[in-house]
Amino acid sequence: MKSNRPRLGELLVKSAVVQTVSSMVMGLVASTLLDYRSTYSDPHRVCWMRQFDDPRLLAGPLFQPLRGALFGWVFYLLRSVLFFEIRGRWTMFALIIALGVLNTLGPAPGSIEGFVYTTIPIRDQLLGYLEIVPQALLLAVVLHEWVLRPDRRWMDWTLGTLFAFSLIFPVLGLLS
Repeated sequence: MKSNRPRLGELLVKSAVVQTVSSMVMGLVASTLLDYRSTYSDPHRVCWMRQFDDPRLLAGPLFQPLRGALFGWVFYLLRSVLFFEIRGRWTMFALIIALGVLNTLGPAPGSIEGFVYTTIPIRDQLLGYLEIVPQALLLAVVLHEWVLRPDRRWMDWTLGTLFAFSLIFPVLGLLS
């Protein structure tokens, strides 16, 4: 390995921040453009997606830092490939898509097992790709850039501010 960077703590925090922000941004964009409120209230989908009035849906962003930290732990184990190879960001993107989307251990919608074992129409499962593929790309590209260029303070401030908003707004919504 060429360097001790990134350190575990740095990668856990940065992965948690970027996962939370990219998930919130893509979730808001997809929810609006794909009209999730109507889409998931359809009688065929209501059995597998929480509705917009469910408080757990509002609390969802609060769990994104944990998901991001788990990504960060795996990225740390693979840091020599992800951060010291020319195509590291693309390897990270492929890893997220292959293991986190297509090849889950259970029949998650949009996964290989989801296509085989669920009754959810394949078209509906593929629709989710419009949100998760760009989100995975955003996670890989932004995290890679932030880790390799720690001197860019504007990234610290921008991502930190977006991260704070991503957590504050759901908390305020739950309290109201």
